[in-house]
Amino acid sequence: MTAPVYLDHNATAVVRPEAKAAMARALDLGGNPSSIHAAGRAARAVMEAAREHVARLIAAPASTVVFTSGGTEANALALESAVAAGARRLIVSAIEHDSIQETARVQGVPVETLPVTRDGTADLGWLAERLGRWDAADGKPFVALMLANNETGVIQPVLEASEIVRAADGWLHVDAIQAAGKIAVDSRALGADTLSISAHKIGGPQGAGALTFGPRAMLSRRQHGGGQERGRRGGTENVPGIAGFGAAAEAALRDLTDYQAKAAWRDAAAARLKGLGAVIMGEAAPRLPNTLCVAAPGFTADLQVMGLDLAQVMVSAGSACSSGKVKASPVLAAMGQGDLAGCAIRVSGGWNSTEADWSRFVEAWTSAHARHGQRHPQTVGAA
Repeated sequence: MTAPVYLDHNATAVVRPEAKAAMARALDLGGNPSSIHAAGRAARAVMEAAREHVARLIAAPASTVVFTSGGTEANALALESAVAAGARRLIVSAIEHDSIQETARVQGVPVETLPVTRDGTADLGWLAERLGRWDAADGKPFVALMLANNETGVIQPVLEASEIVRAADGWLHVDAIQAAGKIAVDSRALGADTLSISAHKIGGPQGAGALTFGPRAMLSRRQHGGGQERGRRGGTENVPGIAGFGAAAEAALRDLTDYQAKAAWRDAAAARLKGLGAVIMGEAAPRLPNTLCVAAPGFTADLQVMGLDLAQVMVSAGSACSSGKVKASPVLAAMGQGDLAGCAIRVSGGWNSTEADWSRFVEAWTSAHARHGQRHPQTVGAA
């Protein structure tokens, strides 16, 4: 029987063996990292070693890395800290993850949308114009712009955006959750005031994430307790999860060059699908090497996902963070691709993906597309 193909790493990457081993060792240790006895000191040492590895992955000082329960909490900590520091109006890009969008909406302050172009990149002209007429009564500007989109893989002009935000004395938050481990990430060179990452996107366990902060950001503890994480986030740390996070970060940094080479497999698959009338989202923009967002006119996303799953190829329809729902992508709608938003799927390779996996995907998709065309010839046509 043919082995299943997993091409949904942007949802959750397959756990790396290094992470599994590190977690097992941490579980065997026992001990609370806040305790001063031998077991506690051993747990603390594991956690601080992991902090160093995570910091190196994003080129940040280890002292600025705050461990959280995941990327969602890291994003919320940044955004809520900005509001606590006096932000009275927020600018959030149209392609941000729901953990940013939804957190912004419940802050009780106005939220403006930073639009994107048709290729999915942030409209920096709009941002410069908007910050140029910023009202001081709204406090310092807060702008959220992710480094790479989770659905399309489009890499955003974060460095250029940071120059605009800094000129306005604002706070730039960068969600690097999809970018870390796939492209080089230097949080300080990018000009990010805060930057979030997540373990399970790089081959670590679910339930661990981190936020790094720069000298211009003022973090406010949102989760209270015993003063853990240097008083920035209460609650006993998830030592096994953090150990796995650190091991995955170390391995991801080691494998970064290999990751770039995998773009050729993605591009070959895209060329095959385009020949059948499919549309590649964000094709003209720089993208993560592992991500393909493809729409097939007349062939809905749910039917594509189910057809591929029957062929033992696992992909997703847009973001996988909507309670398992298959719905039209607001990201694609923001790109002016609303007519195709319900017909788009996301294919995302990972650290253990192979060229054969991508070939299997193409074969399965081609067969599913042909079957659909035979059943519904009036709905399937070239874009």
